[in-house]
Amino acid sequence: MVARDLIRKSVTYANKRGAARAIQVGYSLTTNGTLIFPEDAAFFARHRFAVTVSLDGGKAVNDRLRPDRAGKGSFARVAQRLAPLLAHRDRISLGARVTVTPQNLDLLQVVDDIAALGFASVGVSPMISSPTGQGALIGQDFAQLLAAMTACGDAWMRATLAGRSHPFANLATVLGELHRGSPRSHGCGAARDYLAVDAAGDYSACHRFVKDPLGAMGDLESGPDDVARAAFLDARTVERQTPCQTCWARRLCGGGCHQEVLHAGRPACDFVRGWLDYGLRAYGRLSAAQPDWFDAQA
Repeated sequence: MVARDLIRKSVTYANKRGAARAIQVGYSLTTNGTLIFPEDAAFFARHRFAVTVSLDGGKAVNDRLRPDRAGKGSFARVAQRLAPLLAHRDRISLGARVTVTPQNLDLLQVVDDIAALGFASVGVSPMISSPTGQGALIGQDFAQLLAAMTACGDAWMRATLAGRSHPFANLATVLGELHRGSPRSHGCGAARDYLAVDAAGDYSACHRFVKDPLGAMGDLESGPDDVARAAFLDARTVERQTPCQTCWARRLCGGGCHQEVLHAGRPACDFVRGWLDYGLRAYGRLSAAQPDWFDAQA
């Protein structure tokens, strides 16, 4: 948001180019929420943005994990800035994203604290690798993570079966993917469905590969490197990965995040299998008890 003028100019440019080619352009933004003003929220609503706010828990947890440059907590400032976004929830797809580290594994409390701010959707994502190695989950952390996520899933299921909403987004996402029944050859759409472009005009497989030669995909001047894209996607398909070839969950998982696998290996495979096993059992339970839920998600 320090570059809000660039964001606005980019939207104007993309809308103009999209209209000329009869292409509808969509927009999403991830922000820590500290620089959101009412005029920004109105702009996001006007252009139907999906806005994800990064928060790692309630005040005590978030202030510890996300201090500002002066070392002070940021939670109160973010909470204050949320009001304009919440006021436009009918036209902004608004959610919160939690980066899970060993410091915030009490996910039931984390999700409840963030939902209390007004979020209807809270997703969690484990930190498996980091540039410094600090904050990444290791060893027994993954067992604690699985227990915490299944506890959140149980809470989501109880609420859903009772006809109430629940903010935990991860289980709803898994159930929707299982219902669609689309097998994965890759863990995500990096290099296949999209590229990232940095301030220097270099393309990467995704934002996590910026300045990483393993994910270099050409540049703005010469255009995307289709040969590099094809080679990357061929090498990263789940059928070529070890030990994915013998894993029962490979076409549900897709092999994981490319950047994490290339830099940190696969320390989370048992967790992923455990979570997918839980998701399959939850799918069977919800399909039997409330099949109309899936129709409402279509």
